Amino acid sequence: MVFKRLLGSLGVGGPTVDTVLDPGPVRPGGPLTGQVHIQGGSSDFDIERITLDLVARVEAEHGDGEHEGAVVFDHFTVGGGFRLAEGERRSLPFTAHLPWETPVTELYGQPLGIILGVRTGLEVAGAKDKGDLDQLTVSPLPVQEAVLEALGQLGFGFKSADLELGHVGGTGQRLPFYQEIELTPAPQYAHAVNELEVTFLADPGGMDVVLEADKRGGFFSGGHDALTRFTVSHDGVEHRDWYTEVDAWIRQLTDQRTSHGAHGSHGSYGQGEPYPWSYGHHDGHGYGHSDHHHDSHHRSGPSTGAIVGGVAAGVAVGIVGGMVAAEVVDEIGDAFEDED
Repeated sequence: MVFKRLLGSLGVGGPTVDTVLDPGPVRPGGPLTGQVHIQGGSSDFDIERITLDLVARVEAEHGDGEHEGAVVFDHFTVGGGFRLAEGERRSLPFTAHLPWETPVTELYGQPLGIILGVRTGLEVAGAKDKGDLDQLTVSPLPVQEAVLEALGQLGFGFKSADLELGHVGGTGQRLPFYQEIELTPAPQYAHAVNELEVTFLADPGGMDVVLEADKRGGFFSGGHDALTRFTVSHDGVEHRDWYTEVDAWIRQLTDQRTSHGAHGSHGSYGQGEPYPWSYGHHDGHGYGHSDHHHDSHHRSGPSTGAIVGGVAAGVAVGIVGGMVAAEVVDEIGDAFEDED
C-alpha cells in the first residue's frame, strides 16, 4: 500500500508524490527498485530533488527504560532538476542498493515485527516535504537462512526480534543499530542456556554471526552472558554442513566458563573462526543484552517450524542519530498504522 501526501509546505495546489515499490521482498545488499509518480499541482513547479530515505523502528536505552523510535539509515537521490507543468504526471523509475546490514523483516514468509520503510521526499523551490512512506519487506541472505535453518533443526525456537541502537564492539558494523533474534534453547542445551541471541553483520565479503547465550548458574556460580563471533562466507552455502557447524558453535559458546568485556579491536578471523571475547556489560557501544521483541526469515520447511513460532509486533517513538524526534515518530507511526 502507498501513502499519498500533499506537499504541505506549499499548501493546497502543490504537487503530490506516490512511490510504488516493485513487488516481492528484497535482500540485504541487493537492489531496491520501483517508480516515483509525481502529480503536478495547480501551477508549474520546479522539482529540485526527489529523495528516498530508508527508515527503521529501533529500540534505545533512555534513562531507566527503553524507548522505540525511527532512524534514517540510508539516503538516495533518485531524480530532480526539472520543471513539472500544471497538472502534469511523471513517473521516474529508480534502482537503489540496500546496505548489507539491512535488517531482515521476515523468515519463511512470516513477518518478524521488524518495521522498515522507504520514505519519499520532494524539494520544490527551496521547500521540503517528506512525501509518502512505504513499508519495506526484506528476506534473509542465503547464509543467514542457512544458519537459522540449522538452529531450527537443532531445536531452537523463535522468541522475538528487535533492532537495538548501538554498535557491536570489535566489529566493522556500519549502521547505527543492529538486529537481535532471540531464540528459546534447544532441549539438549536447556540445562545450560536460558536463551540464545543471534546477530548478523553482513558485508560484501561475508558475514559475522554473533552469538550471545544467557547461561544458567550452577551450585557454586551465578548465571552470566557468554558471547562469541564467527565469520562465514557468502560463497558455497549449499555445500556446507550447517547443522554440524552451528552445533559446534553452540557447544563452544556454552562451554565458556567466564564473562569478559565485550570491547575489542578488529582482528583477522577466518571462516568459521571464533571471536575471542565474551559479553560483560552494555554501555551503548559494545554488544549488550536487554529485553527485546521480534524476528525470523523466509521460506517454509518443517525444520524451521519452531523458529517461526510467534512474532510480536513493534511500536514507535522517534530517534534520529540518537536524538528523540517526535516529528519522525508521528510520521512513521501514523503511516504504518494506516497500512494496518
